[in-house]
Amino acid sequence: MAKKQTTSKKFDIKPEGARIEQYQGDIPTPRLKQFYREQIIPNLMKQFGYKSIMQVPKLEKICLNMGVGVAVSDPKNLQAAVNELELIAGQRPAVTRSKKSIANFKLREGMPIGCHVTLRQARMFEFLDRFVNITSPRVRDFRGFSDKGFDGRGNLTIGIKEQIIFPEIDVDKVNRITGMDITFVTSASTDEEAYALLKEFGFPFRKA
Repeated sequence: MAKKQTTSKKFDIKPEGARIEQYQGDIPTPRLKQFYREQIIPNLMKQFGYKSIMQVPKLEKICLNMGVGVAVSDPKNLQAAVNELELIAGQRPAVTRSKKSIANFKLREGMPIGCHVTLRQARMFEFLDRFVNITSPRVRDFRGFSDKGFDGRGNLTIGIKEQIIFPEIDVDKVNRITGMDITFVTSASTDEEAYALLKEFGFPFRKA
């Protein structure tokens, strides 16, 4: 006797609020992008002795990843996480789904368990500007981020414990405190060059 196949209910998250595509007008050049061209490139060329501008490391993308394990039992938590991450990043996140089934966690393959977004170009620079100058000082007992988060290939990953440090989030509307991982991907070949690049951008590293 053939097994009866059960089809899971499709999980759809509808966007809220106005879309950025509705904006009409010229988008100004990000402040940090202009600062990178005028100040950071000459400083790094002098510091590391680069002979060509193409050798100077640059910031390629910023990845934000938010895991929502409780979405297995209550999908509404994932709906809130997607909307909050969209407010933070200014871009619609993609839903992360489980790759395999784990019975102990009541997890099935293909179930939505988180969301992530990748920022490039103008949105990347705008997010970095807000994160360095506005968001970081709002962290409780903030003394800087550790420089031990480099992966050996010029990429830095840091963990954020609370999403309410971002000014875009209305604390009164938050139902659950959720953390996230933020990865800064650079073209630097070593951690030393990536550290110098982020330091020039004003990234608040913890003093030894």
